[in-house]
Amino acid sequence: MQGNEFRKGMRDGLPIALGYFAVAFSLGIAARGAGLTIAQGVVASLLNNASAGEYAGFTTIGADASYLEMALITLVANARYLLMSTALSQHIDPKMPFWQRLTIGYDVTDELFGIYVAHPGMLPPAYAYGAMSLAIPGWAGGTAFGIFAGQVLPQRVVSALSVALYGMFLAIIIPPARKDKVVALLVVLAFASSWACGIVPWFSALSSGTRTIILTVALSGAAALLFPVKEEAHAA
Repeated sequence: MQGNEFRKGMRDGLPIALGYFAVAFSLGIAARGAGLTIAQGVVASLLNNASAGEYAGFTTIGADASYLEMALITLVANARYLLMSTALSQHIDPKMPFWQRLTIGYDVTDELFGIYVAHPGMLPPAYAYGAMSLAIPGWAGGTAFGIFAGQVLPQRVVSALSVALYGMFLAIIIPPARKDKVVALLVVLAFASSWACGIVPWFSALSSGTRTIILTVALSGAAALLFPVKEEAHAA
């Protein structure tokens, strides 16, 4: 059973790894511009598997910012993963050992979170490990390759590669939205709210990470109050 779940995780994690490689490639270019070596870039990607947070970190390094400034900007950019981990805890067996929770929590990203919560029933650790076994090397490898060869390619080619991640993310959220009208409504509201907050004066002044946190709390909280998930349905 565990072997089957691991293989399923690898199967679902493969397109994520390919998308990560493309996006991390552009991050590698930013890392090289900030003066990082290939080894330093790989370590950064292994410790911070997040595009916005890692790009913010590379930007502050390139600007010779202080450690405090770097810590604050990466905290804000990555804070949404705290919310994802909290939501994911509802899909984990309460008897799961603490070390397994830590291992899964190490690589809770937008896309991995999407396939984790879409998995029927409680999340098997082997499934998460299978997805991570490809996603993590894809991210770190893309960063290394970007540092090595990123400056050789034209900027428009790198920008085109970055689109792959957004297309992959749509492929993750569309199937659940087609099955559940509430999820579909939340997806539409999330897109509309994100666009509106980008042009509303006060909200537009906030960072994208902060806006994401506010919208996530507001929309998920409203959905939990208006459309609560029954325990019987969740247990199934």
